Amino acid sequence: MLVFRLGEEKVPIYIPKQLYDKIKAHIEGSHSEFKSVEEDVEFVLQEIVKEEEPEEVYTPEEEEIKRRLRSLRYL
Repeated sequence: MLVFRLGEEKVPIYIPKQLYDKIKAHIEGSHSEFKSVEEDVEFVLQEIVKEEEPEEVYTPEEEEIKRRLRSLRYL
């Protein structure tokens, strides 16, 4: 099954129902910018792929700020 949205070809990814339900509850229980589990999972996967790319060198303080922002899902 392929899903088309805004000119992008999409493919399904299967995750355990329990994980899906936890993500959904997180979205519904917070002021998340995501409107669906699919948006949230896509964002997280994009961040993982981005992290594999070489990054600039940051000071320990900047790394701590980035870590905190990631934990809040701002990065």
